[in-house]
Amino acid sequence: MRVHVVSDVHGNAEGLARAGDGADALLCLGDLVLFLDYADHSRGIFPDLFGVENADRIVELRTQGRFAEARELGWRLWDGMDRDAAIETAVRKQYAELFAAFPEPTYATFGNVDIPRLWPEYARPGTRVLDGERVEIGGLVFGFVGGGLQSPMRTPYEIDDETYAAKLAALGDVDVLCSHIPPDVPELCYDTVARRFERGSAALLETIRAVRPRYALFGHVHQPLARRMRIGATECVNVGHFASTGTPWVLEW
Repeated sequence: MRVHVVSDVHGNAEGLARAGDGADALLCLGDLVLFLDYADHSRGIFPDLFGVENADRIVELRTQGRFAEARELGWRLWDGMDRDAAIETAVRKQYAELFAAFPEPTYATFGNVDIPRLWPEYARPGTRVLDGERVEIGGLVFGFVGGGLQSPMRTPYEIDDETYAAKLAALGDVDVLCSHIPPDVPELCYDTVARRFERGSAALLETIRAVRPRYALFGHVHQPLARRMRIGATECVNVGHFASTGTPWVLEW
């Protein structure tokens, strides 16, 4: 049995269309939408609406940890516009292309920049969306927990710690634990390019220690200090910033 795993697709529909080649199934751990490409500030919803110069500035502020100033800039740019309508229109355009690129079967969960309520409109019969749910693939039990935790970035799908922990608890024993965000371990949460810690989950770390799955797979941190490490019996793997690599992580058994 062979599955390919991707995360942080961020608009890479071309790569996504090839991601399942040679695999029995594709797993996607979220962040389909590209709002702003930190490597190329000309790509994404934000520069399409407000131009590259403003994208340069907001990336600079966020990278320096000046989140309040970044929000103030955003408020000024959005003033007089229907923000929700503009974002939804742009996201819908991306979702139409990205969901069409999913191979069959695909098992997917949400990232923190995704909009879960739109997914049922675009997910085809061969794509199964899971969040706080488990599925058996080739004799192994895979558990999925989507979304991110509340942060200064205020991205679309951030939930409180208690809700996140409850979704984890609902999974029970699993062989492979799939989430968008990493467990709360500094080496797995620090982004070496953005030069900041992303939010990891303490509940996810506790679940790994208690359940002892074979693997814990996640994304979210695009350029982590450590891409993988062992926590007890569990191999923890950042399955990559697919937007830039275009290469899925392979799991065979």
